[in-house]
Amino acid sequence: MRFLIFYFALIFPASYGNAAQVAIIIDDIGYRQSDEAVLTLPDNITLSVLPHTPLGSSVAHIAHERGYEVMLHLPMQALNGKKLGPGGITNDMSETDVKQTINQAFESIPFAKGANNHMGSLLTQLDEPMQWVMESLKQKQVYFVDSMTTRYTKAGSTADKLGIPQLKRQVFLDNDVSQAGLNLQFERLIALAHRQGQVVAIAHPYPETIEYLKLNLPRLQQAGISLVKTSELLPYRIAVSKKQEKTLPSG
Repeated sequence: MRFLIFYFALIFPASYGNAAQVAIIIDDIGYRQSDEAVLTLPDNITLSVLPHTPLGSSVAHIAHERGYEVMLHLPMQALNGKKLGPGGITNDMSETDVKQTINQAFESIPFAKGANNHMGSLLTQLDEPMQWVMESLKQKQVYFVDSMTTRYTKAGSTADKLGIPQLKRQVFLDNDVSQAGLNLQFERLIALAHRQGQVVAIAHPYPETIEYLKLNLPRLQQAGISLVKTSELLPYRIAVSKKQEKTLPSG
């Protein structure tokens, strides 16, 4: 009986008590001294750090010591041609170059349990580079979060083919850092969590965002939503994928 209750809660989280869960990832950490302010947020916020940045390694070390989950924020080529910075992956790189770049990026950011793409609206649409990226992540035994910078992304489907635990970003919290803009997206986050059971949101280390989150994160608990580390959503995602596979017609 206990097993059945647990299974039901895992597969249908929104239908089981207050089991709705939200993971919030703070991206783009590593360049500005002000980025260190992310360490004043609750430790169930996930921190995604850019490789080879002035503060990246030190923030990752401190974050790990304080109980935060650390991710690698992996720069990937964008359609707009915006400069990637160090550790970027582009469509003219060979398989060896891509995999070496990823290895060096992980060496730069210790304790990373997962990775998500920084930009990448061009690269994540390409089959071969995504295959190389995911092969590297599989070797590292880390999870992947698709930042969904393009609707045509192939990152998630490639990760699935290789059996890499993966999630997708559903909400950007701070494209507009005004109070009204932040509040609109936070309300959307709460509504999605109640409707879907699990939501991944991405934000950035802007002073406005950090201050807003400090004041408003308690609203999640008040709404019956748990703020969790990103990896805590993976068992649900894996269980749902297996359930969907079992319901697919054979032949």
